[in-house]
Amino acid sequence: MNWIILIIAGLFEVGFTTCLKLSNNFSSIKWSAAFFVCITLSFLLLNKASQTLPMGTAYAVWTGIGAVGTVIIGILYFNEPATFWRIFFICTLIGSIAGLKFFASH
Repeated sequence: MNWIILIIAGLFEVGFTTCLKLSNNFSSIKWSAAFFVCITLSFLLLNKASQTLPMGTAYAVWTGIGAVGTVIIGILYFNEPATFWRIFFICTLIGSIAGLKFFASH
C-alpha cells in the first residue's frame, strides 16, 4: 500500500511543479493555491510512505516520478524539446526507479 501512496505523492510533485510554472511567479491566485495544495499533499504522502519504506529509496522514487512526470508535461504542454538524448536519459531514470523498487525488498 505504501508504494501506491508513494506513487501518488510523486504525481502530486508533478502537480506542484506544473502549478509553479502556471502560477506565473505566484501572480495567479488559482495556480498558486493549487501549488500549495499539491506540495502539501505531496510531502504528507511522502512522509507517510517513508514510515515503512527505506527513506533513501522512497525519496529517490518520489523525486524520479516528479522528474519524469515534469519532463513529460513540459514536452506535451509547454512545447519543450523532445530530443533523442533527453528521452534516452528519461528512460534510464525510469529504469533506475524500477530497479530501486525491485531491490528495495532485498
